[in-house]
Amino acid sequence: MGAWQRKLLLGVVLLMPASLASADPFESLLMPGPLVEGHADLEDDCDNCHRSFSDATEETRLCLECHDDIRADVLKRRGFHGRSRQVRKQACRSCHTDHQGRDADIIKFNPATFDHHLTDFPLRGRHAREACGNCHKKGKKYRAAPSDCHACHKEVSPHRSDRLGKLAKKCQDCHQEDGWSRIDFDHSLTDFLLTGKHRKTDCASCHPNDRYARTPQDCYSCHRLNDAHAGGNGKKCEKCHSTRAWDDLDFNHDTETDFPLRDGHDGLACQRCHKKDPYKVKLKTTCITCHRADDVHKGRNGRKCQDCHTAKGWKYSRFDHGKETDFPLRGKHKNLKCITCHKRNPKEHETDMACISCHRADDVHKGQQGKQCQRCHNEEGWQVRVRFDHDLTRFPLLGLHAVTPCEECHLDGGTYRDAETRCNSCHREDDEHRGRLGIDCERCHTPNSWELWKFDHNTQSQFRLRHKHAKQHCYACHRRKVEKVDTVPRPCESCHAADDAHNGQFGSDCARCHTTRSFKDVQLRRRR
Repeated sequence: MGAWQRKLLLGVVLLMPASLASADPFESLLMPGPLVEGHADLEDDCDNCHRSFSDATEETRLCLECHDDIRADVLKRRGFHGRSRQVRKQACRSCHTDHQGRDADIIKFNPATFDHHLTDFPLRGRHAREACGNCHKKGKKYRAAPSDCHACHKEVSPHRSDRLGKLAKKCQDCHQEDGWSRIDFDHSLTDFLLTGKHRKTDCASCHPNDRYARTPQDCYSCHRLNDAHAGGNGKKCEKCHSTRAWDDLDFNHDTETDFPLRDGHDGLACQRCHKKDPYKVKLKTTCITCHRADDVHKGRNGRKCQDCHTAKGWKYSRFDHGKETDFPLRGKHKNLKCITCHKRNPKEHETDMACISCHRADDVHKGQQGKQCQRCHNEEGWQVRVRFDHDLTRFPLLGLHAVTPCEECHLDGGTYRDAETRCNSCHREDDEHRGRLGIDCERCHTPNSWELWKFDHNTQSQFRLRHKHAKQHCYACHRRKVEKVDTVPRPCESCHAADDAHNGQFGSDCARCHTTRSFKDVQLRRRR
């Protein structure tokens, strides 16, 4: 180098800005301008960012050596520089120029036009409407903004972190970016899968006061107040119930026990039979265990209720009295309660089948008709189709007597043997003779009617009616009330004393001289 050349170079160096005076004099001649403030400390050595005779690829490598956070993004395909394939292929200087002066903006970042989807945090929902400054604090790099919900929203979170457990910082597991109120938590990711009614249950029902950590998963902890068994069946609700509904039981009593639920037992509440925890206290399956208070027999028929009854109900009995005993139940007997006849256990004490054994108090005959009630009566009722044959008694029913109600003659109810058999005992008030012909009505009358009578004085008495006597009325001779008509003929004077023209001088035997034709017809008869 000549003297003039050295003088020229010295002049140029003296005229350079102080910021470039420290660089290599020869390199400084080629420098486009001062570096930005962030790179100012690299200005004294161009090799920090450039290699002689190298291309842009080498410069990019040198940039990433300094900006290791950007390099990590590129290598891991994250962030703005790592997510975009186009950005990864470009040299750094394609977007970021330097040597523009200390105050130059080499990033040229415009928040209004920046596409946030090119970052690891696309703006969706409420985030898309938020001002940048709410997340990117002034004086800090944009990449320094936290991407987890809790970092930004921990101050406004209504949940206590000590009650959320693992969910304390995982807001996104429950909430959406559209707003806090939109909850879309996948409960299947937990150890408690939501099924049945649990799917529609409000979170607060199981997680009161935002208590998510250590939430009990057993049924009884939440449903203690719903326990209709009051703890009597233990605390393992899932053994019988499902999440579909309390009434939708998974427990099959028919297949899982030795006591199938049939008819009346089907549909009963469990606690009706299981007063205590059935998994701890084994219940006896005998009927009397549960139905002792229902036993209308009061133990008289033993304890094997199933021998007669079924699960359909007490009124349904499978005991066939007609086939299993010698006493078929008919008529009134059919609907009687067992206890009416069986005062004691019929398996231990034989029941007397005679009518009088049960109906002694009902015997209106007071024993007069014997003990064989069935001779006259049947099971349909005491007054229904009575089969008594009155003709076999000492008073056969003839004529009007055959259609006369029993009580017309048997006034005392049922003591029939006490009834009088003489006509006068019943027909005293009907006697128009007023006792003048005695009380033997049957001598003249028949049961067909009072008006139908026949009495032959000539054959049925010792006093034949002839001539004048045949035309006389009965009362002409029978004038007084008597118990029994005398069958011995009375003397004529008993009736004709007033007609005796002889004044008794010829005695009382008028028939010696007179006939029944007339007193004037005299025929003297000799005595024999």
